[in-house]
Amino acid sequence: MDTRQLAAFCEVVERRSFSQAAERLGVTQPAVSLQVRALEKRLGTQLLDRSGRRVEPTEAGLRLFRGAQRLLQLEEQILAEVASEEAGALTGELTNGASTGPAAVVVPVLLCEFQLRHPGLHVSLEVYDTQTVVDLVADRGLELGIVGAARRHRGVRFEPILRDEVILICPRGHPFAGRTVTVEELRQETLILMQEGAGVRQVVEDELRARGVRLRDLSVSLELGLQESARSAVLAGYGVTFISRSAVESDLVAGTLAEARLQGMDATREISLARGSGRAPTRAAEAFVAFVRERSAPPTG
Repeated sequence: MDTRQLAAFCEVVERRSFSQAAERLGVTQPAVSLQVRALEKRLGTQLLDRSGRRVEPTEAGLRLFRGAQRLLQLEEQILAEVASEEAGALTGELTNGASTGPAAVVVPVLLCEFQLRHPGLHVSLEVYDTQTVVDLVADRGLELGIVGAARRHRGVRFEPILRDEVILICPRGHPFAGRTVTVEELRQETLILMQEGAGVRQVVEDELRARGVRLRDLSVSLELGLQESARSAVLAGYGVTFISRSAVESDLVAGTLAEARLQGMDATREISLARGSGRAPTRAAEAFVAFVRERSAPPTG
């Protein structure tokens, strides 16, 4: 219902006068009369008895008056709560999506630090491959996503926030360890890949294609889905894989995995924030975007 009409009606009932109601509302008397008449027309019944010196509610008008008072009080309460939330601490929930690479190392740290700043906020993370995250953001299944490859999508805006290197890793003691290898040598080794839609895989495909090489030209006999799955297979000695450096930094330092380089390949990728085009952000999402920009800004001075 139109709360302006209800407010005008309630003022008339309380003051038993159209003129006094108009003065209280800061409008003209004809304006109040029009609001009440519109309400009576909509309900199909007379709400006020105008025959005496004072305006009195009819039986139907009295019932409406009681209900309208509760409704207007609820409206004031809701508006006060919204205003309080807009000015106060962040509360509620923030659900982010991330592709497997960033979700392994980068995103958990960002979310933990952000939640420490806003202890009243419940923060959660959903992990998918890059394409799924982008699709969910476009379909409004997720408000924010962090992905390792900016897939073109008219419903999604991408904002680079970090840079990450894609490297070739192998088990320690492997003939590739610490070396630069050729494409021909790579052809002789079992190459473990992540699933279609993974950001790292897209970067590798683009780099190889630029050198006239396709993935099907290599010895790909294992496609193991997620980045962590490929890492585990390499740790177990089943082959080599291209992977985000940030995902295996601790393994490289510990010496449980070794790095190799593919001749002529220097692959870096941008970790990007994905947001739906034209979507009005929540306060929590706006705050997280500002936080990520602050963290990714180059130092000054």
